[in-house]
Order: sequence, then structure tokens, then C-alpha cells
Amino acid sequence: MQNYSVAEKHLKQVKDDCGDMMSAVPPALAVTLPYTEVEARLRTNVNSGLSTTEANQRRAFYGVNDFHIDHDDPLWKKYICQFKDPMIMLLLASAFVSILMKQFDDAVSITVAIIIVVTVAFVQEYRSEKSLEALSKLVPPMCHCLRDGKLETFLARDLVPGDIVFLSVGDKVPADIRLFEAKDLAVDESSFTGEPMPKGKNINPLPEKEQRTGVSGMTCVAFMGTLVRCGRGKGIVIETGTNSQFGELFTMMQEEEAPKTPLQKSMDTLGKQLSFYSFCIIGLIMLLGWLQGRGLLDMFTIGVSLAVAAIPEGLPIVVTVTLALGVMRMASQKAIVKKLPIVETLGCATVICSDKTGTLTKNEMTVTRIHSADGQYAEVSGVGYNANGSVVCQHEQVTENSHPSITKVIEVGCICNDADLCEDGLHGQPTEGALIAVAQKMNLHHVRELYTRVEEMPFNSETKYMAVRCRPSYGESTETAFFVKGALEKILANCSRYYSQSVTLPLTEKTKQEFLHEASMMGSAGLRILAMAYGPEMNNLVYVGMVGIIDPPREGVREAIMTLMEGGVSIKMLTGDSEETAKAIGTRLGLYTHEGRSLSGEQIEQADIELLRKIINDVTIFYRTTPKNKLKIVKALQSNGHVVGMTGDGVNDAVALKCSDIGISMGITGTDVSKEAADMILVDDNFSVTLSAIEEGKGIFYNIRNFVRFQLSTSIAALTLITLSTVMKLPNPLNAMQILWINIIMDGPPAQSLGVEPVDHDVIKKPPRKVKDPIITLDLITNVLISACIIVSGTLWVFWREMSDNKITPRDTTMTFTCFVFFDMFNALSCRSAEKSIFQIGFFTNRMFLLAVGGSLIGQLLVIYFPPLQAVFQTESLYLSDLIFLIFLTSSVFIVAEIRKFVRRMKEMRKKGPEKQNYFV
Repeated sequence: MQNYSVAEKHLKQVKDDCGDMMSAVPPALAVTLPYTEVEARLRTNVNSGLSTTEANQRRAFYGVNDFHIDHDDPLWKKYICQFKDPMIMLLLASAFVSILMKQFDDAVSITVAIIIVVTVAFVQEYRSEKSLEALSKLVPPMCHCLRDGKLETFLARDLVPGDIVFLSVGDKVPADIRLFEAKDLAVDESSFTGEPMPKGKNINPLPEKEQRTGVSGMTCVAFMGTLVRCGRGKGIVIETGTNSQFGELFTMMQEEEAPKTPLQKSMDTLGKQLSFYSFCIIGLIMLLGWLQGRGLLDMFTIGVSLAVAAIPEGLPIVVTVTLALGVMRMASQKAIVKKLPIVETLGCATVICSDKTGTLTKNEMTVTRIHSADGQYAEVSGVGYNANGSVVCQHEQVTENSHPSITKVIEVGCICNDADLCEDGLHGQPTEGALIAVAQKMNLHHVRELYTRVEEMPFNSETKYMAVRCRPSYGESTETAFFVKGALEKILANCSRYYSQSVTLPLTEKTKQEFLHEASMMGSAGLRILAMAYGPEMNNLVYVGMVGIIDPPREGVREAIMTLMEGGVSIKMLTGDSEETAKAIGTRLGLYTHEGRSLSGEQIEQADIELLRKIINDVTIFYRTTPKNKLKIVKALQSNGHVVGMTGDGVNDAVALKCSDIGISMGITGTDVSKEAADMILVDDNFSVTLSAIEEGKGIFYNIRNFVRFQLSTSIAALTLITLSTVMKLPNPLNAMQILWINIIMDGPPAQSLGVEPVDHDVIKKPPRKVKDPIITLDLITNVLISACIIVSGTLWVFWREMSDNKITPRDTTMTFTCFVFFDMFNALSCRSAEKSIFQIGFFTNRMFLLAVGGSLIGQLLVIYFPPLQAVFQTESLYLSDLIFLIFLTSSVFIVAEIRKFVRRMKEMRKKGPEKQNYFV
């Protein structure tokens, strides 16, 4: 008898119980079998799905439907890899030479320093990886699945072979699926085939002689990772996770190294340039020292230590860490950034093209007015997807049979509808949910049960209507009729008669114009117009009337738009609504005035790109737009040099989202297609979050620049200090260990804490930065050189003052070393903001900075007063008066920086004119 652990026994039991009933059906086989055969092989039921118990058993056998492939190196291996850095190898060589020359104290000191430097770098990289891991878990894909006979929505990772999945427009296919129902289903398989056109799907198996292994040939299978472009369908899950067709591609993708962000590349270039200049200076120092007869080993050790201190090996790491932490802060504000480079781009955005529905507005559509073809009006009360409220026509409540013309409008809208109002909310599109809600208020929600759907033509942005062909569910009649809803212009173009008092009358051109005028009046009130018709043929319909639907603006959106516009970001609204409705909503949001300019989708289509480029900057409202129009708008703006952000939630937004510099999708109402195309997802669909995201993007860039300023000033000061002392034939004011301690401060917690400085809310008022703006500007170089000059002058003066007896003692180097470290701490304090005083941003607003500086000062005191560390760093105890003297001296770098900021602000105030400004706040 075999000895199994409890877990092994359980897994063996599951496998024994499942046996052949759970053998998966690969796509190549599934396409040759009728779906009933696939259903039988997987022991499932297309009408009720799997039970929860059965699904759990299968998940234990197959694993989750996920692609988490963890080839991560163990922590110890990552730590060892830190020693491969060329500078660390040079230091190790220096320690080895010290051992050979029996200078064991130096060897121990250098080794301890190496361990500290390596540990700091390891912790920084580990923080970055963990931040990115957390980010990757923030957007879990969902699916619609039949379990225990009920349609449920849950994480796609919980799917197992045999599950029954429902697909609709905009969904991402959650697993490899054998279809058994396909209504005008077309799937975008470009991720596999490279073909831009969606592939039509059906349920028919392929004969074995026609069997094709390519994805494009398997027309009865929908593959994981593909996107439903139109229609709807149902299918049986046949493969999941890494066994799916997409799993192979994902495994290959995991093996590819992620590209560096533009900012990281520029920082790498900066690092190489600084390294080159640093090596030249270090080589000169070693040569001068050797010519002056100093010990070669001493100069080699000093040179290597300077190289480690001067070369900004921490730059690429701090960029990644700062960006990753910024992304996590955005996530806490409900903005999920999928790619780190977008954090940089956000601060550069000059134009935001926003879809109206669900982004600027709540996307909680509510029918507020009904207008029948015979001129009757009805007002609707109540908000949201529920039956609360009533329908009133001429002071009378409208019920099922009281007003036939009003009833007929809602009846058509209810039949030509895919939405359902369930206990957990709306299942379907918001516009259709509004029609179901008003039907419930009129007690008409059962009308769909009276008809059986025979054919469906889903809504798309080209036709601008949805149509269904139905026959009566009861009675002997088998005649079918079309029920259509959509844009008024498109509906009227297919109508020959209109409904009036239970009879139909010929539709004249004059009557058409009356309907269009009425729609214009409703649209000017900010209502979205949806027209209804029915008839025996699509080109011979009977117009019954229209409804006016309001989509109220979101709270805070108007204020966010005003703030962005003040900061130099232009906002443009793109919508499929009519001109009147678009302008009404634009006026409410502060986007449009009577002097403003608007363009229709048709005008955009007819205009060539050069003409569009000339006029597009002045246009704020785009109405009746199609996906092609949106793409053309984005490209025209980009050709004018704009960095374009595009928000959207629908399938029709996907192309423009992908083409824009920053694609922003909605988290709640956004389709899987739009989320896939987007770079950033707004979790609660609130446009106002875009303001916070742009603010964060700008703040991150300035934080990185402040870090660079601090690191460069420290690096230049250290190099200049040793160079001048060598040229002036003075003893080295700092030994190798002390230089390495300064390096830890320069690359360690104090420097890192500058990257997490809270975002200055005034940064949003600054104009968008240009993409090609360099990290190193003339102003930054000026600040760096002034700080470095003060640090070097002060430190050399202390060294000269302490060495008045022309003999170098541990006290001399301790005073010099402590002076430099204190200078560094005050310099870091001044680098927290390039423009604002510490009294404006506050001493205690960056707790991480306080902890980092406090920890560094405690470490410095231990180096001075703790005997074991005194031996390592070759220091001795200082008097309290020495520390007070050094604090007063080293604060000069902070005071000079504050004076420069004040003078700069005064100059800016004089340029802008007399403006009220509070300084000490």
C-alpha cells in the first residue's frame, strides 16, 4: 500500500473520480465533432451547465484558468547577482589586494561597505518587483457562465472544461470554446492571424477532409484572448489556461524581456555620460596621486570608492521604483495604469478626447419623455434601472391599455432589446436598460414573452440601429415582423408609414420634417433621442415614435474639466448623439459656448487631413461620430504635435484608444475590447479621476528630477573634494569607507524618499511638459553646481581648519566626514521641491523622508560614537559643540537654496503682475 499525504490522497481521489469524463477536447478535434458529441465527452449540459461541486473537482484536476508562469529566481540568487556589478567587482578586487598586502582592517572595512551597498540595491529592486506584481493583479478578467442552471458572472480564472459560457459584443473570450449557438457572431482573431477583419463564427463542424489546424479555419471554435466584435453566442469550454491556444503565445511572451520606458532610457544615457566623465576625473586623481608619490594601493582604493560613489548606478532603479509606487498611488485613487511608460506620458497630455456616455456622464440612462408619432407626449418620473416612478400623459397615468400610441413606442423598444434588470443590477446596455425600466413602470415588461426572436441584426456604429425579426409565441399565426430602434434619421429612412390612433398613415416629407423638428427640440434640452419602428420588411417600416433619454453628468466632472483647461489641457467631447444633444451636454459641462465650434462625423469624413489639422484645435464638440471619425480626430491632433489622451468604454472606441498616446477605458461599463486597447482603466468610470492621474504623472516626473538634482550635487561634490585635495597636495579628506557611506546615503533611503514626495497639487496648473524635455535643464545644472560649490567649500574649510597642525588625525577626517554628511542631509531637504519653500510644502508631509534622514543621522552618530564602527570607518568621538558648529555651517546649503527659491518666485510674480500669494503656509 502506497503512503500518500492527505493532499496527495485527495488529488488521487479526484483524478480517479474524474477519469475519462474530464479528458479535454483539443480544438483540432472539437472542430470535427458536433457540439452534442463535445457535450457528451465533457459530461456537461448546455442547458444547465456544471454544478459548483463538479466545477471545483475539475479545477482541482486541471488547475485555474490562468497564465501565472513563475520562473522567478530565488531571493538568494537575486542577492548574489548584485555582486556582478562591475563597480562591486572592482571593490572586491581592492579588498583582495588589501588582504595580499596584509592590510586586514581595510579589507574588512571595504567588505562591510560592499555588503551594505549590495543590500541597499537588492532591497530597492525587490520593492520594485513587488509593486509591479501587485499592479498586475488589479484588473482580473470576468466571464458570464452557466452554473447550477443559473447565469453567473465571476472571474474567468475559475472556468473549467465543460463550463457553458455566454458571449456578447465587447467580451474577451475567456477560454477555448466550442460554440453551440452563434447569432451573427464575429470574433477578432488578429492576435493570432494578423488579419484585421473579424472572423464570422458558426456552430457547424468541419468535415475531416477540410480540417485545418490554423486558427482562422476553425469557424466553430472561439479562442481565448480573442474579442467579440458583434453578435452573441454560447459555447462549451474545451481548453483552459496554458493548454489553450493562447497559452502557447503567453508562454513565449513571458520569455521576452519587457522594454524599458523612455524615461529609463534617458536615465541610462545620463548614467553613461556621468560615468564616462567620472572615470576621466577619477583616472586623473589616481595619476596625480601616483605622481606625487602616494601609495598606489591607497589611490586605487580611493579611486574605486569614488567610482562607486560618483557613478549613479541607482538611477535606473529609482526610476522604476518611483514609477511603480506612483502607479500604486494611482490605483488607490481608482486609476489602474497597465503600463509604466504611461505614467510618464500622463504629465505630457495636451488634449483629452472624451467619450460622453459613461465617462462625462453617469451612464445611468433614464427615459424622461415619450413622443408618439401621432403627437402625444408623456413625461416619465423616477431615476435608475427600476420600476420606481410613473408615466403621465395629459395629467393621466399611462398604463398598459390606456394610451395605445404611447404603449406602442415602449412595446417596440422592449421587444428590440437584449437587456435584463436583475436583482444584482442591469445586465446589458444602459440605453436598453432605460427602456426596460420604463416598460416596468407601465407594466409592459412581459411583452417580450409574447414574441419569439427569429433573427437579430445587432446595433453597430455604421447602421446606427438594432433590428430583430420575431413571430408570435402564442396562437396560430406564423407571420414575422421586424422591430427596430435607433437614430431617428436612420429609422425614418426605412419608414413608409407612421402609427396614429391604432392605424397607420402614409409618411410624407412634411411629416418627416415635423418629427425631425421635434427631435431637435428634445435634443436641445440635453435628451438623447431613440426612435422606434416596426413592419413586415426592413425597407417598409411603420414609425411609432421616439423617447428622450437623459444621461446626467457625473458629479465633479465640470470642476475637473475647468481645472484641466486652466492647466493647458484641452478637452474635446466625442459622442454619437445629435448636434443639439451634444451641445446641450457640452454647455452643462462648461465645454461649449455659443461662440464655440462643433463638427459632425460626416464633416470629419469629408474633410482631408490637412483641413482637419487647421480647424481641429478650435473644435470642442464632435457629434454623430463613428470609429473611423474618432481615429481621424486622434491622428489629426497628433499631427499637430499634441499628446492625445482618449477616453471611452465601448467597442467602437477601441481603435482610437489603441491609436492615442494614452488610451483610457472605463472599469465598470467598459467592454473587454476597450479595456484591452487602453493603457489606463478608471475603476469607477469617473472622468474626474483623470485629473488626479495627470496630476500624479506630472508630480512623478518632478520627483525624479529632484532626486537627480540631489544625487548629482552629492556626486559632483565628492569628486570635486577629492580632486582639489589631490591637486593641492593635501591628504585625502575622506577614506574609502567614508566615501562608500556617502554613496549609501546618495543612493539609499534619503535619496529614495525624494521619489515618494507627495504630489504638489499646484503642479496641475502648470502647462503640460514637452515629451522631449530633458531631465537635465540649465536651471537644474545651476542649482546642482551652487549646492556642490557650497558643500565642497564648507567641507574643505573644515578640513583645513582641523588640519592646522599639518598632521592628519582621526578627528580631522571625522569632522570632515560628518560635515559632508550633514551637508548632504540639508541638501536633501532643499531638494524636496525645486520651487516651493519648505514652509510651503511642510516639514512633516513626507514621513518617508523624515524616517530616512533620521535613520541616516542615527547611523552617522553610530559611526562616530560606536567603537566597532569607529574602527571600521576610522573615526573618533566628537564634542557636542562640534556637532552644533557643523549644523550651523552645513545649513548654509539649505538657506541659500531657500533664498534662490524666494527670489525666483518674486521674479515670477512680477511677470504675472500683482497676485496675492501666501508664503509661510
